[in-house]
Amino acid sequence: MLRVEDQVVRHMKTVGGDIAYSAVGSGPALLVGGWWCSHLTLNWEDPLFRAYLSGLATRFTVLRYDQPGRGMSGSAGTTIGLADEIAVITDLLDALGVARLAVLGASSGGAVAAGLAARLPDRVHRLVLYGAFARGADIAPESARRAMVDTISAHWGLGSRLLADVFLPGADHTERDRFAQFQRLSATADQAARSLAATYELDATEYLAAVTTPTTVLHRREDRAVPFALGVDVARRIRRATFVELHGENHFPWRGDATAVADATLRALGHPVRPRPAPPGPDALTEREREILRLVAEGLTDAQIGERLTLSPHTVHRHVANARTKLGVRSRAAAASALRTDRPPT
Repeated sequence: MLRVEDQVVRHMKTVGGDIAYSAVGSGPALLVGGWWCSHLTLNWEDPLFRAYLSGLATRFTVLRYDQPGRGMSGSAGTTIGLADEIAVITDLLDALGVARLAVLGASSGGAVAAGLAARLPDRVHRLVLYGAFARGADIAPESARRAMVDTISAHWGLGSRLLADVFLPGADHTERDRFAQFQRLSATADQAARSLAATYELDATEYLAAVTTPTTVLHRREDRAVPFALGVDVARRIRRATFVELHGENHFPWRGDATAVADATLRALGHPVRPRPAPPGPDALTEREREILRLVAEGLTDAQIGERLTLSPHTVHRHVANARTKLGVRSRAAAASALRTDRPPT
């Protein structure tokens, strides 16, 4: 049994070369696909990421891996195609003796997860896709995709900050700088450019059509990195898939209302969760949050509030998001209204 706080990282030779993988928790196996610029150790050092994965690890033995040629899997390898990565992960599962598992594929990891489910229907008994897409070319226009890859290749410092803006829309400058640094520590400019280009070239349409495993597709409504419509499209391509709309704009599931994502994931995996406690209410608001909500009620934007209070718009946004969570409401207008009435609207 692996305690939730203990992540074990090991290396293994596979058909695609050396691959780093980790295990944490206890229970049946749950494979969680690789992330953009993933790094098993650096990701685990992020408190938000660790809290999100730990919630899953209370019910499952969570297996993760760095994709070949990325993160801890070493810098010598080259970015491999979708079919080759599926073969690598199948080899890993065989070597670990995992005969039956659930798979969680997020973002670009959704393509690999769908491929595993399509190729191993007798082994993959549940499939959950979060923030996924069928074709990478649908994420953005060709000119935008090319410009992003070229920027990363030519100036990884600038490219990492641009990606932080996309992936962390509600974060403040400190959080964005930290994530930009994480990306640069996880991959060289060449690795990152090749990885993003490979993401844009992904096409999982055939795999999605072949999936027979019970599947749930989760997608946040305001996702800035992978548009909501692409998640709807994924669900339509899988026979009898269940689609669950989540609220929020963050692409990474461990940011924003991560508990809602984890709960939806556990339900999709056949593990009912206890009802979440009621939000703490207006008494839990800080004076700064109250001050900002009063200005929201006056109709001011985040930028206008930030100028008046000498705060960045991102910091204002974060305060509003925290207030909404405490009040149990979904919009800034509802939060302002709840403050005026001293109770959340029904």
